[in-house]
Amino acid sequence: MSSIAPSLAQSVERILGAGGVVSWDAADLMLRSQISQAVTPSTQIDCIAYPETQEQLAELIACAAQNRWRVFPCGSGSKLHWGGLAGGINLVISTARMNRLIEHAIGDLTVTVEAGMRLADLRAILGKEGQLLAIDPAYPGQATVGGIVATGDTGSLRQRYNSVRDMVIGISFIRSDGQVAKAGGRVVKNVAGYDLMKLLTGSYGTLGMISQITFRIYPLPAASQTVVLTGNSAAIAQAASTLLASSLTPSAIDLIDDRTVGALGLGEGVGLMSRFQTIEVSIKKQTEQLFALEQNLGLAVTVQSGDDEMALWQQLRERIETDPQPSTVTCKIGVLPAQAVQTLAQFSQIGADMTVAQIHAGSGLGVLRFESITLDALLKLRSICQAQGGFLSVQAAPLALKQAIDVWGSSGSSLDLMRRIKQQFDPQFLFSSGRFVGGI
Repeated sequence: MSSIAPSLAQSVERILGAGGVVSWDAADLMLRSQISQAVTPSTQIDCIAYPETQEQLAELIACAAQNRWRVFPCGSGSKLHWGGLAGGINLVISTARMNRLIEHAIGDLTVTVEAGMRLADLRAILGKEGQLLAIDPAYPGQATVGGIVATGDTGSLRQRYNSVRDMVIGISFIRSDGQVAKAGGRVVKNVAGYDLMKLLTGSYGTLGMISQITFRIYPLPAASQTVVLTGNSAAIAQAASTLLASSLTPSAIDLIDDRTVGALGLGEGVGLMSRFQTIEVSIKKQTEQLFALEQNLGLAVTVQSGDDEMALWQQLRERIETDPQPSTVTCKIGVLPAQAVQTLAQFSQIGADMTVAQIHAGSGLGVLRFESITLDALLKLRSICQAQGGFLSVQAAPLALKQAIDVWGSSGSSLDLMRRIKQQFDPQFLFSSGRFVGGI
């Protein structure tokens, strides 16, 4: 990639000061590697800009629009390897220095922060008041809240708390013309204006650059316990169906494949992980009810709490996220919840080196990791998902594989609508061109 372009860098420096712009050659090696995984090989990035305020960010994007510079928004870079490859990028804009707490309304259970705040830092702030933002996305130690919203990344806690887009009650973002736009507000029962929060959630930075977010938050649960059932596919499918139809209120219900069950030391067969987070009396009662529901299915039971439970979920996360090899591929899938266990069995017959499969039983959304997989096998997996009205999108993959496949898959009849929305929000294709569905 090119060294810094004087005219672009000088324009950025006039807005941000000398400390607010870093040439590509002088940029952090890890961030350069992350960005390189998200752009086409021919992309010539000039520099990385670090605005410190919403006003600086707006002025910077206005300058980019005037000069027709293509912009690549990022936070910490933890999930830049997800999605399609952006092309023609001139300028990377990082929100890493826009990381302040704006307002924490403790009694109203809302918090407003800048987009560059790391989730880990927000958790620490909320934890002091016995509160939490009820999501468990990928890379929680590095991910920024802006990146989490931009990728729509929620995790297993969606079973009880819904998705991250349901927790965003207010948002500020910079339009492609450099104007600050706002939607929603800082109160939970807010009905003013268009619901742009949901539109921007999961848009991968292609409609505007998020600058501030207001979240609905929740009290920290008093206790937590996970019950893991393992056994044959038919019994696990029945257990999941029974649990979902019951009055029990687990925070998470996840299906895991047999290889993952073995790696986590949970026994043999397919696994069903149910996490209960509430007061101890309720956890005890719900656990007893779960045992009663499943007692005739012949399943093995493991119960974990405290540090052991924390370690279990951490080990599951690490199997998905850590130590990727050059050939590693991760995919996000969506299948019918009622067919999730059957789908896991079909996946195992494809012959790919699948090291972990995790599917949220209530929504049918999940993640797969392969240490290696051929294009043909990947397309077969996608066909299995699409045959039931679902999807398979490629999150992380070697560059050659991303260039050989549509990473998002079929978007059906919605693509024309998405293109019209892109045209309205970003007519110059200023933001992250090529990252989203249909090359948007």
